[in-house]
Amino acid sequence: MPEDVRHCDDHGFFEGAACPRCGDAAEQIADGGRRRQLSKFMSGALRHFPNDAGLALDGAGWTPLPVLVDAVESKYDWADREIVEGVLATDPKGRFERTPGTGGEPDRVRAAYGHSVEVTLDGGDGPIPDTLYHGTAPRNVDAISEEGLRPMTRQQVHLSETVETAREVGSRHASEPVVLEVDAAGMERDGHDIAKRGEATYTTERVPPAYLGRLEK
Repeated sequence: MPEDVRHCDDHGFFEGAACPRCGDAAEQIADGGRRRQLSKFMSGALRHFPNDAGLALDGAGWTPLPVLVDAVESKYDWADREIVEGVLATDPKGRFERTPGTGGEPDRVRAAYGHSVEVTLDGGDGPIPDTLYHGTAPRNVDAISEEGLRPMTRQQVHLSETVETAREVGSRHASEPVVLEVDAAGMERDGHDIAKRGEATYTTERVPPAYLGRLEK
């Protein structure tokens, strides 16, 4: 269960029981259950069903923050702008990006990765590790060995920074997931673009079989 979201008057939003900077317990903005519920809805709306949620995304996936707040308030009678901002600010995986508005326009927000709707994201920031990982169900391994990793229903392939994270992702699809090792350094050397998204997620258009190996337990 996710931790509660609270707000410290001096240091802003944080997760947990006390502000990590001053130790103040502060005001609870959302409990863990509502935080998870809201995060799931916002992720889905910004990645997969913006029209159904009443959002209009631009070509890079951005939508005005007040429009997202309106969509959330229409869905949940307990939600408001402060809860939305708290969930956006404390997401542990960096699923969301927010940018200040300019010229009197409001702030904008988008999903950092994971889109199935057509958007064009910029290159991303941060160095790329030499090795990345991908968790999958055993039933997919033969096809991946022949075809490599493909986006399937998403726009891009998602890769993880650690074996543990890849195994966690793979466990959504199988009780005993297989972890694949990705030669990210080799991909970049051969001209395949990889971008960092969020805290520890990396994306690429596809991973050819030559850059993949099965990680043994």
